[in-house]
Amino acid sequence: MSSDSKSGAPLNTRLVRDLAKILRDTELTEIEVEHGELKLRIARQLTAAPVVQAVAAAPAPVAAAPAPVPAAAPPETPAAQDATDLSAHPGVVKSPMVGTVYLKANPEADNFVEVGSNVSQGDTILLVEAMKTFNPITAEKSGKIAEILVQDGQPVEYGEPLFILV
Repeated sequence: MSSDSKSGAPLNTRLVRDLAKILRDTELTEIEVEHGELKLRIARQLTAAPVVQAVAAAPAPVAAAPAPVPAAAPPETPAAQDATDLSAHPGVVKSPMVGTVYLKANPEADNFVEVGSNVSQGDTILLVEAMKTFNPITAEKSGKIAEILVQDGQPVEYGEPLFILV
């Protein structure tokens, strides 16, 4: 383990490596994780190695639980490959921002919609959280949800297909 330069608190190098691997495997450009006073941001430039930035406002408690590690992205499946092919579909709705997708308002709630749900123009389909702000992504027209192309808690990039409305 190495030490955070500002607080002297130990930094979980395995977490850093796992997050860097997620960046590499998913072609994301940035991941940010917060746990207690520790804020870890890993970003990469397309031509450079990942950059690690750790910030702690105060020393972390000695008995603090380790930060949760996001699940590694599953190997690309035909469905995931089709998602990029679907970006030209006339009913595809793309992410207007970089953030994290949430399919429900809170962990105890039901999903806003399911595949096959009928929706009206303006209905919330999912949320994209960016910088601690939850942004509703709504149906641009009335129709039926043909496919949801993202999973709850999944990071998304600008322009990434989210769902198909027919």
